[in-house]
Amino acid sequence: METTVTVAVVGAGAAGLCALRHLTSSEHVASRHHFEVTCFEQSSRVGGTWIYTERTGSDQNGLPVHSSMYKNLRTNLPVQCMAFPDFPFKSTRPSFVKHEVVQEYLEDYASHFDLFKHIKFQTLVKWIQPVNMQSELKKLQWEVTTCDVVNKIEHQPELFDAILVCNGHYADPLIPDIPGIETFSGQVYHSHDYRVPETFSDKVVVILGAGSSGQDIALELAPYSKWVYLSHKKPLLASKLPENLTQKPGIEKILSSSVHFNDDSLVTADVLLFCTGYNYNYSFLAPQCGVQVVDGRVTGLFKHLFCTKFPTLAVIGVCKVIVPFPMFDVQIRLFRSVLEGTCVLPSKESMDEDTENDYRKRLEEGMPHRYAHTMSSLQFNYNDDLADMAKISRLPFHYSQLYHMCHQLRRQHLTSYKNCNFDINEAGDAVLISSKNI
Repeated sequence: METTVTVAVVGAGAAGLCALRHLTSSEHVASRHHFEVTCFEQSSRVGGTWIYTERTGSDQNGLPVHSSMYKNLRTNLPVQCMAFPDFPFKSTRPSFVKHEVVQEYLEDYASHFDLFKHIKFQTLVKWIQPVNMQSELKKLQWEVTTCDVVNKIEHQPELFDAILVCNGHYADPLIPDIPGIETFSGQVYHSHDYRVPETFSDKVVVILGAGSSGQDIALELAPYSKWVYLSHKKPLLASKLPENLTQKPGIEKILSSSVHFNDDSLVTADVLLFCTGYNYNYSFLAPQCGVQVVDGRVTGLFKHLFCTKFPTLAVIGVCKVIVPFPMFDVQIRLFRSVLEGTCVLPSKESMDEDTENDYRKRLEEGMPHRYAHTMSSLQFNYNDDLADMAKISRLPFHYSQLYHMCHQLRRQHLTSYKNCNFDINEAGDAVLISSKNI
């Protein structure tokens, strides 16, 4: 006898589309479960953060702009390892592409798997809470309250058997607390609101943060700005840099137009640009869900994924410094296997203990609290663990190959590594096929 399971998906970005693809697929012929899936998306398009807009602040409906794309952004990973495992990018593309190509890819993915019919656009999820909690877990349901963002009309709550949160974590800017920042006489931006380099022509810019965005934006500003100072606490970038780009340690304080660094040096700046990352925001989840954000760490999640209190709720894409689309694919297929019963999760107590042990291990290895979900090279063992739990094939080896190859090229040739092109040979290995002008 077939069991119908209703699932609500929050967001139609890459993770949400992947959720729809696997939960609505007819490929699982042996499954005794039929999934009825509804995806709620606040914008009018699929793509999430990949939807470029020149707007900053608020969108046309008065909601905070979700996207953090800037006009000239190119991916910092090659498309050969960005793609979902079952849907490659078009082979005619270069390896490092502009954001428009990724947006087109996601729209093609949605069309290919016939996903649009499952999406309610311009619908904001306002509140999700568990109901029937006094019953046994399999009977627990989720009440989802949504709102029409155009007409500002709140809909009647709907009930679902499971929830997949796919709202991403690149929309709520993290602004660090720097002594004296309120006295700064120049302009203050966050990379979330950065769009074009011309805005910073002939200005002295201090960029705080040297992650991928900080590095890429610094390089983009150098030809336009009078000088760019890249302030960060990481080891100095070893690659050759533009002549008017200087690395600096962290910021100690700000006094009017003067930015004081931790090495007792100071510069007079026109612009302070934060490339300091983003906050996790799950404010639409009721407190009784058991998922909280504590100083940059999402608590109450097993394997950075399942709500340990109610495992029919999962949050996709919490992990940072990853190859995102393939990880989403594995996470969602595991979630489906749990709903089907193919994978039986441990008890809440065991899941919480495992989570805390992993967290303590990270602290003992010197990773600060705020890096609780940072994966980097750890991501590939993590992906394998999830695949084994779901009893599905592991991701092909070329994903990790390309990630590490790209990491080395970026360290050595930061200004030019995106000129490289890659391919996957018949043996399934990643190969560098051209490194023009590197």
